[in-house]
Amino acid sequence: MSHPDHIGVALSISMAGYVLGGSSYFQALLFGGAWAGLLYFCCHEIYDGYAARRLRADMADIKANYLDNPDSGFWVAEVDVRGRSKVVGMVAVTGKGGGEEGERFEESNGGPAGGGEESARGDGDGGYGEMSHLVVVFPWRRKDLGSQLMRKALDFCKERGYARLGLDVSEPQKDAISMYRKCGFVQTASHSNTHANRLFSKLARINVMRMEKFI
Repeated sequence: MSHPDHIGVALSISMAGYVLGGSSYFQALLFGGAWAGLLYFCCHEIYDGYAARRLRADMADIKANYLDNPDSGFWVAEVDVRGRSKVVGMVAVTGKGGGEEGERFEESNGGPAGGGEESARGDGDGGYGEMSHLVVVFPWRRKDLGSQLMRKALDFCKERGYARLGLDVSEPQKDAISMYRKCGFVQTASHSNTHANRLFSKLARINVMRMEKFI
């Protein structure tokens, strides 16, 4: 809702409700609330839908997709809570081929914004690491846990001989983007295509950033 366009539309709709309702403040709040509710629904469909889709895909069988695959890895961070181990963070890396990345960049509305042909083409044999599922539960955030998980993913890529590690992150995830940049990641592309309905993505103005780090 902090996006300038959203604020402008919200004020315009509220004013329209005020006028149409005969100088009714309730009508103004009702119209503005309806717009905010629509935006919330769109964002919920994008993020909740993403989580549900991944739980049905690679996360449905972590052992087969990560643990039994020598080119991929999956790690969790645990803490001791009253004598019991509790998972408070995780990260995954999937080994990819150069051809797979070329197709993804083509779908990303314009390809890489930086790094030249080398970024889009891949390095050496075209293999690289794709990071996903970097999650830290709220009480343990801002305690360097995310950075530790990131370093684990980077170390794995070095061991596997990958020249770089890539990831996708949406622009509203400011803290995550800040951490990635501190770890040396740079933006190479951006697009607004998500798995959700295109109208939802446009209304929510969710922009996906492609970030990469050469190892």
